[in-house]
Amino acid sequence: MKPKKEVILTAEGYLELEAELNNLKIVRRPEIIKSLKEARAQGDLSENADYDAAREEQAHLEARIKELEYKLEHCKVVDKVNTDKVDIGNLVTVEYLASAEQEVYKVVGSEEVDPFENEISNESPIGAAIMGHKINEVVDVISPNGDYQIKIIKIA
Repeated sequence: MKPKKEVILTAEGYLELEAELNNLKIVRRPEIIKSLKEARAQGDLSENADYDAAREEQAHLEARIKELEYKLEHCKVVDKVNTDKVDIGNLVTVEYLASAEQEVYKVVGSEEVDPFENEISNESPIGAAIMGHKINEVVDVISPNGDYQIKIIKIA
């Protein structure tokens, strides 16, 4: 069996996954168990759509619980933010050299990506390009939409 790659999380990301896991175990699991009991009480299980739906929901829930437990047990939490060079947890201001536009990104592990909040993965084209680089360095971004250059302006 191929080993799974290491899950990298910020401290905030770890707490979010932990909160989701607790919610699934403490709130959702009892709700689904109740739904199963109510569906069983309706009688014949062979043609009981409510029972089938509750069983399917239970299967999805248990799979998500196992996935979260694995991630939390096998993760590397990055809680010290180094501002000498780009790493996970940094807020990085970059300048697109072709347009002189600037953008601020937070570099996070792949489990925490939120493009609407400008949170990019260390594995994304921009994230991979800037990892380990310092202020004022120009890096090449290799992207499916074409390659381009950005300059690292600030690391926080």
